[in-house]
Amino acid sequence: MNFARTLIIKPSSMGDVVQALPVLTVLKERHPSARVSWLVGKAFAGILEGHPRLDEVIVFDRQRFGRFTVSLKVASEFAAFLADLRRRRFTTVIDLQGLLRSGVLALATGAPNRVGFRQAREMAPLFYTAEVSAGRQEVHAVDRYLAVARRLGLGRPTARDHLPVSAESRRAIRRRLTKVGLGPEEPFVAVGAHARWPTKQWPPERFAVVLDALREATGARAVLLGSAAAAPNALAIREAMREPPIDLTNQTTLKEVAAVLAEARVMLTNDSGPMHVAAAVGTPVVALFGPTSPARTGPYGPGHHVLGGRAACSPCYRRRCRYDRTNAAMLCLTNITPDTVVDHLLEAWRDADPTPRPTDRRRRG
Repeated sequence: MNFARTLIIKPSSMGDVVQALPVLTVLKERHPSARVSWLVGKAFAGILEGHPRLDEVIVFDRQRFGRFTVSLKVASEFAAFLADLRRRRFTTVIDLQGLLRSGVLALATGAPNRVGFRQAREMAPLFYTAEVSAGRQEVHAVDRYLAVARRLGLGRPTARDHLPVSAESRRAIRRRLTKVGLGPEEPFVAVGAHARWPTKQWPPERFAVVLDALREATGARAVLLGSAAAAPNALAIREAMREPPIDLTNQTTLKEVAAVLAEARVMLTNDSGPMHVAAAVGTPVVALFGPTSPARTGPYGPGHHVLGGRAACSPCYRRRCRYDRTNAAMLCLTNITPDTVVDHLLEAWRDADPTPRPTDRRRRG
């Protein structure tokens, strides 16, 4: 297959985009001279911009282009966007989204090779020249994407830095954290206390209890992260904690979020996009799972702690609990106690300590 000019289509969401990055890694490892572009949604483009393995980020404004049937101006802009895709003369398109929209975009490129999932929805396989079966068993999203790479003869990536964060980005975020009271090299826990689904949301007051306990046991400060939607949870956590955390909610770009997570010793989080960013930059994660399966979408790689409440109905993959307003509501999350989270967070914190212990020195001698 000709990878000279390759387009990867994975517009959303942030976690899914990050989990698809190993495909880019292995593609560039096997074909370093290939020119690789990535079509991504406008809201998530920031996580890819400046990526050293990417030659181009193509921004797809889904919200605007979704109005092409009701606006002649938007229809004209969308037609120009499709024409521009075709002018780029891609040789291979890898559709990792697997929906009608992404299938149409793949076809519009005119690329002779268009690869996607056999199990893709909304008739997307009709637009492919080759299909990949990811199987029906419980497969992690990263392994599912890498199944496409195997079908293309690329294998698995050797490198693990799928989301590189530059030294300058890390220094810049450190300077910013220093201005709000964190020591120049002081370790901290990054906190993702928000989730898009209500059923993924561990109670903010429990986050406060856990962060207070970590502070008391280790002296560690907490840094809250999230978009504007995370602001109510951040406020609830700040008001419930004995000492206020550093709150960067709605004050960071996606690039800055990656830099914060790269600098953090550990991340405590719900099942969320930033959780995948933390795993991709090599930061250990303590993740709280309820209605979703960590076997499919948990933090990828070794060294993470995944906690789930014991509930017969989990995973249900529902945005609203079917037992809402009953005693069984959200048991998959509420059964996760603060004490359990504290134990795992302390273990992750200590395991991630870069300071050699006396026993370590004796082994090296």
